[in-house]
Amino acid sequence: MASDDLWETHAEWWIDGFTDGADPEYEEQILPLAAAELAHAQRVLDVGCGDGQVSRLAVKLGARRVIGLDPTWNQVKVAQQRGGGASFVRSGAAALPFPDASFDAVVACLVFEHIRDVDDAIAEVARVLEPGGRFCFFLNHPLLQTPNSGWIDDQVLDPPEQYWRIGPYLIEDETIEEVEKDVFIPFIHRPLSRYINALADNGLLLERMVEPAPPPGFLAKAAEYEAAATIPRLLYLRTCKR
Repeated sequence: MASDDLWETHAEWWIDGFTDGADPEYEEQILPLAAAELAHAQRVLDVGCGDGQVSRLAVKLGARRVIGLDPTWNQVKVAQQRGGGASFVRSGAAALPFPDASFDAVVACLVFEHIRDVDDAIAEVARVLEPGGRFCFFLNHPLLQTPNSGWIDDQVLDPPEQYWRIGPYLIEDETIEEVEKDVFIPFIHRPLSRYINALADNGLLLERMVEPAPPPGFLAKAAEYEAAATIPRLLYLRTCKR
């Protein structure tokens, strides 16, 4: 099954599990950081908007024009139903249907690790941003997302040790992950340098980088992760178009 079809099939998994207050990482970490970074933006594009929670947040912050964009019909339909003052359109990220310099802020929240045409998508973000505009870029941390990485409880060693094993970090790789029973989602791992260089090549220069520890609400739901709480799950980059 193609990756776009997988997202259509499993859109409900995302809508039920990660939006409308359901996910502590969004509620305690991602949305507050997005609110701080999108403050004072007036024309906002939310790439890969899902059900539109970040788009609705931008409206609440006072943006005059907010557009959420997603390639998945099921996500766009729910976003339109939930409303909140933003407009929603169906489109991929590699060919944005907007004129040059249309926005003073673009946000992409946990989206680019699912986009194959990453160079085209980043070039499009740069194109639709006005000079001085910001790109608010949230990723599952590449260290976390590296295939075959994970928390290891090694009982062979004496004394036993626990540690985070990192897979082949420097190799770009696409995998289909079973994120819960019978729910399969495509992920594309890329090293951080791959993103930074693509951003720089398109005139999007890094201003801020955040690697927060997992928030308390997540650790309360995932007690098995508490021992690995020093491993960041989220990476945030703010870039500015020169």
